[in-house]
Amino acid sequence: MSLFARSRQPSDTTGGGAEEDGAAPAPEEVTGAAPPSGAEPPPGAPTPSDGTSSPAAPPSSDGTPSPAAPTPSGTAPAAARPGRWGLRQRWPRTARGVTVGTTVLAGALVLCALLVPNRVERLALAAFLRLPAEGILLAALLLALPPRPRRIAAVVSGVLLGLLTVLKLVDMGFYQTLARPFDPVLDWILLDDAADFVRESFGRGGQVLAVVGVIVLFVSLLVLMTLATVRLTGLMARHRPAAARTLLALGVVWITCVTLGVRITGVPVATRGTAEMLGNRVEQVRAGLRDARVFKEQAAVDAFARTPPDQLFTGLRGKDVLFTFIESYGRVAIDDPAMADPIDAVLTEGTDRLRSAGFASRSGWLTSPVTGAGSWLAHSTFLSGLWIENQQRYRSLTTSDRMTLTSYFRKAGDWRTVGIVPGVRRAWPEGKFFGLDHVYDSERLGYHGPYFSWTPVPDQFSLEAFERLEHGRKDRRPIMAEIILASSHNPWSPVARMIDWDDLGDGSVFHEIKKEGTDPKEVWKDPEKVRTEYRRAIEYSLRSLTEWVERYGDEDTVLVFLGDHQPVPTVTAGDTGKDVPVTIVARDGKVLERVEEWGWTDGLKPAPDAPRWGMDAFRDRFMTAFGPQGAPAPRAPASRERP
Repeated sequence: MSLFARSRQPSDTTGGGAEEDGAAPAPEEVTGAAPPSGAEPPPGAPTPSDGTSSPAAPPSSDGTPSPAAPTPSGTAPAAARPGRWGLRQRWPRTARGVTVGTTVLAGALVLCALLVPNRVERLALAAFLRLPAEGILLAALLLALPPRPRRIAAVVSGVLLGLLTVLKLVDMGFYQTLARPFDPVLDWILLDDAADFVRESFGRGGQVLAVVGVIVLFVSLLVLMTLATVRLTGLMARHRPAAARTLLALGVVWITCVTLGVRITGVPVATRGTAEMLGNRVEQVRAGLRDARVFKEQAAVDAFARTPPDQLFTGLRGKDVLFTFIESYGRVAIDDPAMADPIDAVLTEGTDRLRSAGFASRSGWLTSPVTGAGSWLAHSTFLSGLWIENQQRYRSLTTSDRMTLTSYFRKAGDWRTVGIVPGVRRAWPEGKFFGLDHVYDSERLGYHGPYFSWTPVPDQFSLEAFERLEHGRKDRRPIMAEIILASSHNPWSPVARMIDWDDLGDGSVFHEIKKEGTDPKEVWKDPEKVRTEYRRAIEYSLRSLTEWVERYGDEDTVLVFLGDHQPVPTVTAGDTGKDVPVTIVARDGKVLERVEEWGWTDGLKPAPDAPRWGMDAFRDRFMTAFGPQGAPAPRAPASRERP
């Protein structure tokens, strides 16, 4: 009789008698045969209340259903079909292989989430041959929880691991572009800027594909990581003793490796890198939240706030003062051996040509608050005398009453203040904050040629437009101009080339020049090609500027030009510095006499040991040098040391 009766004992909650994951049930468990008609039930067996059916078996203690209850007397149930559509019964070996393979992939996915670094240059096999303390502790926690909390914790852990992986991938992009990690508080606006950059460089189709790809990747990571964590948690619960022994062994190995300092190719075997990364990110968030108060206190200090207008820039009265930024013109262009000779030739040629035209020049170094991108942060640091290293500070600055270098020129009353900003393609209310009487964006320069990837207007045309619209006008007041040259903006392909100034016209001539250039999609497949195109773009910007001064400059021209930041790490090739060259050019010797004490190098190329200031120090030093002679110099902000 016992051959036909199913056991009603609860399943083993310890996992010691559980079936292996994916194993087919025993034959006697799937036949479900009923006792012969008329046979007496075993002693102690429950009798159905209505005589037709047996009560359902209670669930086991770990939440898994117990074997099915006996079927009604005299009937035989259909054979069970293990697996979906009975595939496990038809192809047991294949099904077993799929089950094992899926479990292995789930483990690899979770392990990858814990071990993958957040920087591309650290991606190596040794990075994945480590023991993550976070994984051991998480597995132990899940194993210790009761069934229902365990399932909830597994889902939550999977989602968090997915978000962690997304954060690491975003960090990789930020390190490749800005040489720093993503800031969860301050950097969200940069994601929109990144989408705009892709559209302007690779077209609307490229932008759509990039955005869709990012969304699909994000959702896929969350879903797959959650499924993987739930699967591994279920496996541990079914094999609790083996899982507990394994975790204990891994914990001992981790502690041993930490104690002995075991390494593989210089990488520690025992790691808690994820916990450290998250701890640093939490501190970063706290610092971001505190920064608003700190910045407000710094912005309230202005050494020139009470200076009368007639005492401002007394050494520049009657001069045209041009502050010109060259996009991505960083120290790497001068110091890198692969670029040094061509760039040096351009700077030497420019120095000689300007000297022949009666101009002298001095050069030094400034340390930018950013690298790779974020030009507006560097511009505002230079002009405001405050360290603007994130978007929160930029917004606080541009909504404050802080006076900038350009707005002080407007306050002085002797200058017409203008902005030549070809990179601006939308409303730019910040122009009013910077004290500019008139702003010429990409739509107001009269350009009818093509874009050069991101660059809307070639530098040579922008400078010629400035001459036509402002500098070359008769009977005008002195000009203070902020000029932003954009041809050396990433992706540096294709690059415009110099042509005769008289042939510029409305810019239509650049259509043919663009066709001669390189394709950015091809250039960015090879880092060396990227570096070559970057160098060519810097050469073009420098030639455009020095030829403009040679052609249109006069006794009253004072030019200050500088880079806004270093280029992306693809170009800097490991250089983490943030220095940029800065140069002042003038024909009037009295102008350069006022900056003699700066100790800058003669010519357009700063010496390696030339003075280096933080970019936020320039405003006050410049205003002091060109203020009333003998006036006490205000205390300038502390220079930032080069990393």
